[in-house]
Amino acid sequence: MSIFPPRRVLTYGLFLGLCSGPVFGLNEWPQFRGPQGDGVGASANVPVSLSETEGVRWKTAIHGKAWSSPIISGSRIWLTTATEDGSELSLVIVDKDSGAVLRDEVLFKVQNPQFCHKFNSYASPTPVVADGRVYVTFGSPYTACFEEETGKKLWERTDFVCNHFRGSGSSPIVWGDFLLMHFDGSDFQYVVALDVKTGKTVWRTERSVDFKDLNAEGKITGDGDFRKAFATPVVAEWQGQPILLSSGAKCHYAYDPKTGKELWRLEERAQHSASSRPLVWDGKVFFQSGFKGQILAVKLGGQGVLEETQLAWRVKKSVPSKPSMLLVDGALYMVDDSGIASCVDAKSGETLWTERVGGNFSASPVCVDSRIYACNEEGKVTSFAVDKTAYRKLGEGQFESGFMASPAVAGRALFLRSKTHLYRMESAQ
Repeated sequence: MSIFPPRRVLTYGLFLGLCSGPVFGLNEWPQFRGPQGDGVGASANVPVSLSETEGVRWKTAIHGKAWSSPIISGSRIWLTTATEDGSELSLVIVDKDSGAVLRDEVLFKVQNPQFCHKFNSYASPTPVVADGRVYVTFGSPYTACFEEETGKKLWERTDFVCNHFRGSGSSPIVWGDFLLMHFDGSDFQYVVALDVKTGKTVWRTERSVDFKDLNAEGKITGDGDFRKAFATPVVAEWQGQPILLSSGAKCHYAYDPKTGKELWRLEERAQHSASSRPLVWDGKVFFQSGFKGQILAVKLGGQGVLEETQLAWRVKKSVPSKPSMLLVDGALYMVDDSGIASCVDAKSGETLWTERVGGNFSASPVCVDSRIYACNEEGKVTSFAVDKTAYRKLGEGQFESGFMASPAVAGRALFLRSKTHLYRMESAQ
């Protein structure tokens, strides 16, 4: 079993399964949650304590309001941003070594922006780079592809119809010649595959769950939240075949990424607003359910509408709704929205420890050098050890602004995007 990375990642000797050799390239963070899609980075020269005065190599102001994460390829960092009212959608390129802004361009002006909840932003989906092309999306208003070397726009799409209701959040991924994207709104819910070279739709599959508007208490409601999701998918291999693992509202799905055919689904009718990225290990896929978070460990190999017996286990306590988990050495590490860190045995579902870190969390943690870095909305960054036996805090520090975007790791440095700045964090030696 393995996870299929973007094509360009393969050229750097990266592989997401249980294989020998380097895990991934030091200079690449090509998509949301990194090369493996799991938040684990290469060995980095980063202090255990990070703050405005500890470990900052450079700091660059980034305008607008955006919760998208930086992606890194070669010497460049690509970011999206938007005005707070969503009327202008922009691309920013930063030099990785100096922090200098190389490009700052408004890509698209929106005449009548959809409503976006103040907790979200109009630039929350993270770009992806693969095979010499960079793909950016802001949800239904605008999606585009750029040549990585020159920055030339190769194609764009402005015709997707989806009321994101609270704002978009799902990040695109690349698999083979397809750009795979989620559109889970209050009006339409579907998954699409675009041709990476032309941007044309190859297939489109509607979400199949019955969207009877029942809330968590089983009462009928017209609330669009119960049709919403913000999650990013992953493509994995099972029994020699690729499967696209995807979270929507009320349901988790497996599709054939070549055709969009639904292979199976697991219904969770009280679930909505899933925003994390699935993890795959030991014949199981680990889904986070979103609102009122749970972990669902689903045994791969099912068909049709799955029964409860297809679950290996379920955990409800201290599971994040927004931040994605980490999977390291057979254990799931996480920090929930209210600042509770925990470690769960991925085989059995047993909770090994829990500890209050403090603060509120939306950004997903990253792991480098057997350390986990967690950035909260109040601007505090806490590092703790990868340790199944107990929580061991290693360091912490304060920044002037809070964190909504997940960090990136590349070139022996940690890159943090706060609400106002992009930082390169690295030890002086």
